[in-house]
Amino acid sequence: MNQDTVLHRLAALDSNTVSDALDFLGLPGATFGLRPLWNCPPLVGRASTVRLAAKTDAAPTVHLITPVVEAIASDDRVLVIAGGLEGISCWGDILANAAHARGVRGTVIDGCSRDIDGSAAIGYPVYGRGVTMVSARNRVVQVDAACAIEVAGVTVREDDYVIADNCGTVFVAQAHIQQVLDLGERIARRQAGMVEAVRGGRSVAEVMHDSQFEAINLETQR
Repeated sequence: MNQDTVLHRLAALDSNTVSDALDFLGLPGATFGLRPLWNCPPLVGRASTVRLAAKTDAAPTVHLITPVVEAIASDDRVLVIAGGLEGISCWGDILANAAHARGVRGTVIDGCSRDIDGSAAIGYPVYGRGVTMVSARNRVVQVDAACAIEVAGVTVREDDYVIADNCGTVFVAQAHIQQVLDLGERIARRQAGMVEAVRGGRSVAEVMHDSQFEAINLETQR
């Protein structure tokens, strides 16, 4: 399936629906705690992964993440950064401007950002655990990229799919994207019908009964 089509279909869903699809399929991917760090728009794309760690010596290093940003060559990328330290920034407005200039769609950090107003000023989406003013300089280094990383308990690999919105961030492995999209679209249709039924006066207890959710599951197996 064409990647533009995949991303268009994924963008038509939301994190709740994708999380539900993963639940039905028994797959990991939904995270907790990675939320928008300003009032940014939803984010959909493919992961460019970065692994960070605490700096343990005094040797100078290349600024973290900059080599990954400079290597971006397509307009479908989301930077996914693992290994952030509590209360220490691993993202800021200079990086945001550089990423924006390269056509990166946004950044998801298992950690914190500083200078968040700078990201907001250029409309660059940033999702993460929180905002801080403490610099990464001499505290955090980049140790790997384009590799498998652990993000909020979920393994994310280069080129996996990312969807993030006000409810949080979800990752979908490349191998399962078709299955998740097909199922997510069925879930979205049925849940829209459930909302309309309630608005039309049907008993919410009946609409929300577990049998209705089992019907979604049965529909996906046809």
